[in-house]
Amino acid sequence: MILVWLIAIPIVGGLAAWTAGKAHEQASKWVALFTMVAEFALAVLLWVRYYQAATTSEAGVWLIQWAVPWIPAYGISVRLALDGMSLLLVVLTAFVGLLSVAVSWSGITRRVPFYFFNLLWILGGVVGVFLALDLFLFYVFWEMMLIPMYFLVGIWGHENRVYAAIKFFIFTQASGLLMLLAILGLAFAYDAQTGTFSFNYADLLEAQVSGAYGMWLMLGFFVAFAVKLPAFPFHPWLADAHTEAPTAGSVILAGLMLKTGAYGLIRFVVPLFPEAAVTFAPWAMTLGVIGILYGAVLALGQRDLKRLVAYTSVSHLGFVLMGIFAFNELALQGALLEMICHGLSTPALFIVVGILQEHLHTRDMERMGGLWASVPRMGGIAMFFAVASLGLPGLGNFIGEFFVLVGTFRVNAPAAVLGSLGLVGAAIYSLWIIQRAFHGEPRERWTLPDLNVRGMLVFAPMVVVLVWLGVYPQPVLQTTATTLRGIRDAVTGTVQYDPLNHRAVLPAEEAAVDTVAGEEGR
Repeated sequence: MILVWLIAIPIVGGLAAWTAGKAHEQASKWVALFTMVAEFALAVLLWVRYYQAATTSEAGVWLIQWAVPWIPAYGISVRLALDGMSLLLVVLTAFVGLLSVAVSWSGITRRVPFYFFNLLWILGGVVGVFLALDLFLFYVFWEMMLIPMYFLVGIWGHENRVYAAIKFFIFTQASGLLMLLAILGLAFAYDAQTGTFSFNYADLLEAQVSGAYGMWLMLGFFVAFAVKLPAFPFHPWLADAHTEAPTAGSVILAGLMLKTGAYGLIRFVVPLFPEAAVTFAPWAMTLGVIGILYGAVLALGQRDLKRLVAYTSVSHLGFVLMGIFAFNELALQGALLEMICHGLSTPALFIVVGILQEHLHTRDMERMGGLWASVPRMGGIAMFFAVASLGLPGLGNFIGEFFVLVGTFRVNAPAAVLGSLGLVGAAIYSLWIIQRAFHGEPRERWTLPDLNVRGMLVFAPMVVVLVWLGVYPQPVLQTTATTLRGIRDAVTGTVQYDPLNHRAVLPAEEAAVDTVAGEEGR
């Protein structure tokens, strides 16, 4: 039942915040705060309690499972499960959710109770996505987190909020419907093979889907998750949604919702369709490399500070896409670590941008400059997260991207080499943020307050965690090692490695590869 509580706390808390706000508007803030404190405490307690089990259990063993029938005639159940990967992502969700409540405290003045209702329901949907092991239930949670985000952008966003909200909704809803068709196609395939209709993840892992049919089903899942990631060329919704969203909306988008796309690729695309995923891997890696470089170029062309930070996500999450389709444990560990570190550093930059916009009423870097003299603490915080974003050694982002590049090099050296050029672009646009906004001569006369104690307390945990992950990432790596090894093993027999050409090969090619390798040895 503890898994049910992880989902129920933000959902019930959202209803309570809306109800309490009708009696006293400010009460909704406190209800939301206490809700996320409880969620975060429960998530951390689970990590402490199950850390040892996550590091020592056999591959494929879940830490906690809970299931009850829902629509048994169609094989649909409420099936929840927690492993090392989902455990860490739930902890991240609770932390970012607590952060989003904090940054909304004084910035939201209209329809406050309804705002916190939507905010908490997004978080409940995200937790459900990370825990659901029935694919029908997964789709329910996938849709559940989209509608409140549509309202968050459309009601509390900036000037072009309606356009951005509709664009976000069309992209995500259309891709979600494509995934629903793929889920049904997979369930029908399992029914044809076994005579049993089921949406249970464990059952569908046994479905034999190959050839063109398997490829089309895999692409249905891939596109849905690539849109949310977002991967090139499915990214056009991102910059508008980030730019027009309120600060907390940008924090949740960057910190959590983009991670649901990466999670879906790891959890569903690779294990459910191993043969199709291997065939598609070179294309997926190519899209990852294009995203890394194209996202960096787009970021360099921005004057709007918030759009610049938004496009950095396209670049950084290109590393995640590349690492997932490298099909080795090192690259998968790097991809997951990059997800977590990006989920901290980029939301922090969005918070800085939100503070600047609140006081300067502009995001145009051409109008900024020379701010460090008046807000040195904010400048120092911005500098820290900018260098974290560029992958400075000693911080968690560097470890994640380094693991991805090394793991990718083992199977696709050209992709790794080209992807590493994205680090150069990251260094340029990250330092450009600091140079154009905080250094140089002031272009206009600005008066704004520096971060107070409460503001510094918001950023302090993220600073500590990024330094910790950069210096000693072992707790995170050990928590997820068993899960990622199990996912890698799920494609054992489908994925092998060509030691001469650094590429993944199918079983039919193994004999030829072994023969060539043996001749090279002689």
